[in-house]
Amino acid sequence: MPERNAPGRDAVDTVLAFARTLRHAGVPASPDRVEAMLTALAHLRVLEPSDVYWAGRLTLCGGPDDLDRYDVAFAAFFSGERPRVPRATATVPPRLAASAPLDAGAGEGDDDVDVPDLAARASADEVLRHRDVAGLTPAEREHLRRLFALLVPAAPMRPARRRRPAARGAVHPGRTVRRALRDGGEITRLVHRRARPRPRRVVLLVDVSGSMTPYADALLRFAHAAVRSRPTSTEVFTVGTRLTRLTRELRRRDADRALEAGGRAIPDWSGGTRLGEVLKAFLDRWGQRGTARGAVVVVCSDGWERGDAALLGEQMARLRRLAHAVVWVNPHKGREGYEPLTGGMQAALPSVDHFVAGHSMAAFERLSEVLTRA
Repeated sequence: MPERNAPGRDAVDTVLAFARTLRHAGVPASPDRVEAMLTALAHLRVLEPSDVYWAGRLTLCGGPDDLDRYDVAFAAFFSGERPRVPRATATVPPRLAASAPLDAGAGEGDDDVDVPDLAARASADEVLRHRDVAGLTPAEREHLRRLFALLVPAAPMRPARRRRPAARGAVHPGRTVRRALRDGGEITRLVHRRARPRPRRVVLLVDVSGSMTPYADALLRFAHAAVRSRPTSTEVFTVGTRLTRLTRELRRRDADRALEAGGRAIPDWSGGTRLGEVLKAFLDRWGQRGTARGAVVVVCSDGWERGDAALLGEQMARLRRLAHAVVWVNPHKGREGYEPLTGGMQAALPSVDHFVAGHSMAAFERLSEVLTRA
């Protein structure tokens, strides 16, 4: 049996050739997915067909529609069978989200280009991570959605009162004595216990008013990633002219379907902004009853308040007394020379623990780190 180590050059060339076959069959085997398959094969047996099959199926396929085409291409490439495309998938429309390159001349499916340069693609990904989402092209937005699908925001933790068995920690007298009685009265081993941390609730309030339209999609995708990571300890609301709870809609596994369901549930999309009144409604109905108590509350807004700024300041102070920490995400903070001069931001900042940007993928990754520290 071969050792499990990094796949050799022959295996790499084979995987790259198989990826080109998949792209011709209609499966979007992009360079990042190919790299994921190579990483998986580094921990598997490259000479075992079942290991190669499942490594490719779990990394190269982007959805249920790709599975049949993958099976046909795998049998044709590795077994020498003549590929037979299923009738339902004989005509496959091009999908921009899976195969659109970041630069205009990339052409992944071109026969003259053997393999896209993974280093160049990684560099392009790094550039995209720092781009303002409001100025992206459609192809770049589709690529950014794939990056959001890989994002796993870390949850803040809190100490728990209940102690559980552990290898280290305080000695559990009762269990230690019971174990000694089973061993004939001799204490042969001390049984320990300690409190294990539990996830702290995270509440996201996403502004979907007209001024936040260029960033609303990215903010909701971050909220979906947070719900996907911790579905039982994450709550999502949208704020504008009214309050809408989106937690149930965002619990769908597929991000596009979750946002589509959320869009149907939001009645005030791209409307006005009454942050003070909506925040008061949230605290009266949800926050005061326990949703915001001891939670990390994340307000995603540019602070353009069309209502009473003094009311917003009062409700933010009320929220600060309930929550464990208050984080304000403003997309404009990432711009050079930005200053929080709007009335809403001036009223809210005295009650904010962390004021961060929310304009790019790198900013959302830093937001995840802020949540962990909170």
